[in-house]
Amino acid sequence: MTAPATTELPVVVIGAGPAGLAATAHLIDQGIEPLVMEAGPTAGAAVREWAHVRLFSTWGEVIDPAAEKLLAPTGWTRPDPAAYPSGGDWAESYLQPLADVLGDRVRTGATVTGVSRTGRDRIVDADREAQPFVVHVVHADGLEERVFARAVIDASGTWSTPSPAGGSGLPALGERAAADRITYRVPDLKDPAVRVRYTGKRTAVIGSGASAFTALAYLADLAKSGDDSGTKGVWILRRGISGSTFGGGEGDQLPARGALGLAAKAAVDEGHADAVTGFRTEAIEREDDGRLVLVGEDGRRLDPVDEVIVLTGFRPDLSFLDELRLGLDERLQAPVELAPLIDPNQHSCGTVYPHGHRELSHPEKGVYLVGMKSYGRAPTFLAMTGYEQVRSIAAAIAGDLDAAERVELTLPETGVCGGAGLFDTPDSADVDSGGCCAPAPQLVPLGAPTTVGSTAEQDPVGGCCSS
Repeated sequence: MTAPATTELPVVVIGAGPAGLAATAHLIDQGIEPLVMEAGPTAGAAVREWAHVRLFSTWGEVIDPAAEKLLAPTGWTRPDPAAYPSGGDWAESYLQPLADVLGDRVRTGATVTGVSRTGRDRIVDADREAQPFVVHVVHADGLEERVFARAVIDASGTWSTPSPAGGSGLPALGERAAADRITYRVPDLKDPAVRVRYTGKRTAVIGSGASAFTALAYLADLAKSGDDSGTKGVWILRRGISGSTFGGGEGDQLPARGALGLAAKAAVDEGHADAVTGFRTEAIEREDDGRLVLVGEDGRRLDPVDEVIVLTGFRPDLSFLDELRLGLDERLQAPVELAPLIDPNQHSCGTVYPHGHRELSHPEKGVYLVGMKSYGRAPTFLAMTGYEQVRSIAAAIAGDLDAAERVELTLPETGVCGGAGLFDTPDSADVDSGGCCAPAPQLVPLGAPTTVGSTAEQDPVGGCCSS
């Protein structure tokens, strides 16, 4: 089959989530025909999997202007811009109506398995840029298809590839074998079937970001509900407790996100969770009764837990892009020009420098990673960042470089977005954050002292950590 002329082809967008649908709206606004491939059964399939979690951004910050322009003539009612949607609200009241407007441009149940240049693997130079992209797709019924494209925008996100519990970035020994008692998502404790799994149980929460805060707050609410006083969280942090551990607090310009960190602190202060710091999981062992014991790289063994919630971040799936020439940072797996702007060692969500098509370009011209996937392993992404990305990219594809260069991005300042799993050394730990706690491994009961692990240090810390 001969590929048609590149200029006659659509731009293939991978993923019908917030960034993918926004990209589609901006392409239409530029007069370019898009075609969206969504692996899930509906638009916003990944968002629907955390439907029970409330965003810390308001409706006014998670609706793309070009998308709203498409929705307005349909009679769509814009939600209160000051209200905070849940993932379910976002999907049902915005993403699904937008997908409905886009109609046949959005194909669900369509999994992209490979992207390349037509007739050129990644080795071949000859006449490469003149060839259109070829996208291999497998549909839900097993039918295979190839689609030609003038450009490819990968907005598939990172939801399907969570990071493991192991402190080295690899699964801990025994982690796969203990899969029946481990989840990598914030559990929906309003679901009776899920709630019973954690009621009256001792649950380890591994991670230090917003998802971990949410899980700790949910477990604390469960403990206070009266269902069973035995509900207890054990918060496992790879770093120490410092002034920035709980994020921006009352000073966060995204107030809901600041409140989330304070809720996690309250869970510990009120005794509903104990914090174990400086603990990097090496192994997960199963006791005779089925409970799990977490073993640290330093040899510490924590008391058994019934369940483990691993919230150590996500990483991009690059396997289906293997025939493309991508320029990715060796650490973050983000585009090389973008990586230093989003490095979680230096940046939070609110300190990301404005960026667009230039920072998101690759040696393979015409292919872009956008949205959460563009950040690789960095956890500092916000929806409004993705909307600016795709606006710039759509303009660049259309040849309107003036508009493409006119990227303006103002984000709220925060301390919440520091990456889970970043290694703090005594010389560099939170020097400028106002924190006063050393990162040495220790048990940190922020409220009344309690015992967590049989071999853990049990000295409560003073100073700002106990305030």
